[in-house]
Amino acid sequence: MPTARNNGFTIAYEITGDGPPLVLHPGMFQIGAHWDRSGYTAALAATHTVITVDPLGLGASAAPQDPAAYTLERRADYVTAVLDDVGADKAAFWGYSLGALTGYAVAVHAPGRLTRLVAGAFDPIGGFRSAIGPTLRHLGLPADVDPYQLVKQGAAADPAQAAVIDAGDLGAFRANYEAFSHEPGPHADLAACGVTMLMYAGTADPWHDPMRTFARRTGMGFFSVPNADHQGGWNRSADVPSGVLPFLAGGPDA
Repeated sequence: MPTARNNGFTIAYEITGDGPPLVLHPGMFQIGAHWDRSGYTAALAATHTVITVDPLGLGASAAPQDPAAYTLERRADYVTAVLDDVGADKAAFWGYSLGALTGYAVAVHAPGRLTRLVAGAFDPIGGFRSAIGPTLRHLGLPADVDPYQLVKQGAAADPAQAAVIDAGDLGAFRANYEAFSHEPGPHADLAACGVTMLMYAGTADPWHDPMRTFARRTGMGFFSVPNADHQGGWNRSADVPSGVLPFLAGGPDA
């Protein structure tokens, strides 16, 4: 598995397909291979050089236990390090959940490296914390429950994600979570970055309405995934690409 280096850490990635470069970045407790396992890569590799990334702290990438390694600027750095390693001056980027936040980071801190950004299911206005209250109320849990444990338990219900958790570094997972869960939504900087974006979320996802609001305010594209919650928006690999491929085909200036 090829690796790039950034800030003293290795970032693992895979390449498949042929065409303009497209980075696929997964969510928390996922690795790059989840895009393939979920059916996305095959639909994209026919028209793009697909670069699937194991995020810092996950899979074959390094696993620092300091939250400072996972700031938005550092997340942008490890993506641009991968682009440098493959020799791509610019690329399209598609991220889901934590992957979408990472895409926001690249758009804010290295906008010249992106041709366009597809962001699935992460609130750019309120950040991660905007989902905590609704989720706890939906589950009938008190407000002082540790959301990290809920995220980890929910991920472990999927065998592929459970394997990532079992093989990973729990200290790195927690540091990663502590960093992104306390980031404010980067909406102001994101609105000013100049990167063309397409956003989407399931209609039952707590982040659906904030994402749609941001898209309307900024003139960015947005589409809904009907009757899908956060996990469901990821699982809909049979129909979500049909909403994304025309956007990706538009080129950097469309």
